Amino acid sequence: MTTSSKRPEYIAWASLILSVLFFGVAFLIGRWSGFFAVSAVSWQILSAGLIWFVLAIQFHQRGLAEQEKLDMHKLAKEKDAATIFQAKGEHATLFAAAQRRLEIFEKWFLPIFSALIAACQLFIGLYLLKGTEKIVQGQTQQPLLCAISMTAIAFVSFLMSRYATGISAQPQWRPLRAGGSFFLSVAVICFALAIGLALSQFQIFIVVDVLAFVVPILLVVLGIETALNVVFDIYRPRLSDQYARTAFDSRLLGIINEPGGVFRSAASAIDYQFGFKVSQTWFYKLLEKAIVSLVLFAAVTLYLLSCVVVVAPNEEAIIEHFGNPLDNAGHVRHIGPGLAFKWPWPIDITYKYPTKQIMELYIGYVPKKDPKTGEVVRERQLLWGKEHYEQEHSVLMATQYTGEELSEGAVPVSLVKANIPVQYRIKDLYAYVYNQSEPAKLLEAICYHELAKFAASAQVEADEAGQGRETLKESLLGAGRTRAKHVLTQRIQEAADKAGLGIELVFLGLQGIHPPPEIATDYQAVIGAVQKKQASILEAHAERNKSLSTLAGSIQKADELYNLAAEYQQVKDRENQADVTQLAGRLDTAFAGASGDIFKTLRESQSYAFEKAVLAEATGRRFAGQLQAYKAAKQIYKREQRLQALEQGLEKTRKYVVVADQNDMQVFIIDVQEKLTPSLYDITGLEESSKK
Repeated sequence: MTTSSKRPEYIAWASLILSVLFFGVAFLIGRWSGFFAVSAVSWQILSAGLIWFVLAIQFHQRGLAEQEKLDMHKLAKEKDAATIFQAKGEHATLFAAAQRRLEIFEKWFLPIFSALIAACQLFIGLYLLKGTEKIVQGQTQQPLLCAISMTAIAFVSFLMSRYATGISAQPQWRPLRAGGSFFLSVAVICFALAIGLALSQFQIFIVVDVLAFVVPILLVVLGIETALNVVFDIYRPRLSDQYARTAFDSRLLGIINEPGGVFRSAASAIDYQFGFKVSQTWFYKLLEKAIVSLVLFAAVTLYLLSCVVVVAPNEEAIIEHFGNPLDNAGHVRHIGPGLAFKWPWPIDITYKYPTKQIMELYIGYVPKKDPKTGEVVRERQLLWGKEHYEQEHSVLMATQYTGEELSEGAVPVSLVKANIPVQYRIKDLYAYVYNQSEPAKLLEAICYHELAKFAASAQVEADEAGQGRETLKESLLGAGRTRAKHVLTQRIQEAADKAGLGIELVFLGLQGIHPPPEIATDYQAVIGAVQKKQASILEAHAERNKSLSTLAGSIQKADELYNLAAEYQQVKDRENQADVTQLAGRLDTAFAGASGDIFKTLRESQSYAFEKAVLAEATGRRFAGQLQAYKAAKQIYKREQRLQALEQGLEKTRKYVVVADQNDMQVFIIDVQEKLTPSLYDITGLEESSKK
């Protein structure tokens, strides 16, 4: 074995042993402590061990090939074997067995090993991603011991990575760069995990939780990259004077491992495009030397920017100090809109929430969304005969069954579609964030619970008219909708306050209560019949109220008179004279104070009675006077009465008075018939009289 291949082979075997050792330590500690991220890192270390194993075999084959070249060259110089080993063509290649094995290994076995490594990385990554669903951080133990172990692994891996990457600058040792890059990723992950484990001592598990997802995702990405490199290597041309990079030598990890190589590649591309040596300029050399310092300065600056908190006008924020939102005095670290300062992450973590924004829940339906913008599409026309939204849920409601008897097992219920938008805002940020883990989902469950509870004891629509508020508050359609909206809003708000959600209901819409579209026509016919029935009942009530108001002046007065009359009749049936007299007085007083037709009838009867009484009294007095006159002069009184009777009887009859002497025998003939037309003599006499 030559000197050129001995060192990288030793490095590969040492790194393989360290990988197996680190895998065992990390796997056992991860299982013992309960930290899933530590167990995941152990599989990443095992992937690095696979790469070091392939590199160890490759450099061992290279060492054998180089040793074979030296032996053949040494034998070729000897005088006796000169004719054998100086032969050209097939005779020379027959003795180069190690070189042929190296060529076969790098041409066939390296791509096969690369494909196997890619498959292992993909399988392990997907398996670990599936295992992240069972993470329970509350069952962990000894995070500080795990942090110390991860720090030791990170330190040793970083040293081996830097050493392997440094000697890979030699052209014949470049394959070591693959193992060095992978070891650097192990060092970075272990160092970050050590920090996360230290923070978990203070119940801050965010770093550990993130790394539990980062490690599997990284393995999946590297597996995909390696598989793609295997495919691309099949079509990539190979030049004898250039280094053929293996498929498992990650280009992504190479950017982190050797950032200067990215600049050199970019400089070479710019040199080719512009035609002059950009890589020889002072700016490029300064940038290449100071790239690490600039990156560190940028990282520190970005980290310090986490001390600044900008809260929008419609937002409020809570600051957690080592996971605790309360200060020493027990007050919530609450900040309003504006600019504020805090300790850097992860000492202080800010959580912002839009407390002034009106948020909306869709109860009973799933709205339609624009596939391009993702915004909710609002329907302009909501008709019962068609679907309004993407999905509509049914609500079970009570109904008043008035038809034939129900079949066995049937219940008098109805199904209606409930499309109820609920809008709310945050009124207590601390309660909204810390009392419940998912307040929005809990509020949605409360809305469904209260809606189902209300609908189970309510009717679709008030069936009987004139039943007052008792019916209106138990219906969801018609006149009871306003009452139902108020009751539902109050119940949901009370349930949310009891659960400590810290929200305030702003709007609850019951406009979307309607029957299923397939029975909308039949339902409208039923509702039309019910409404006609209600209209008839209301007309009857109106006529009753009109009659009572016309009769007694008001409905209350009519009810009062009816109650008094019924009570008077009951007392009269018991034949209690004292109560009858008392109630009769009250009844007379009540009737006297009534208005309307009763008042008119009473006044007319009183007037008629007064008239009859006065006339009777006047008749009696006149008779007494006539009697006295008769006694005083009987003949005169009789003659006056006879004449008065003739005057009254002949008031409208034409009368003729003929005065004659009783001794005179002259006969007068008088035609008392009325002439229909005047005679000629009468007309002439009228003309003569008119001339005079």
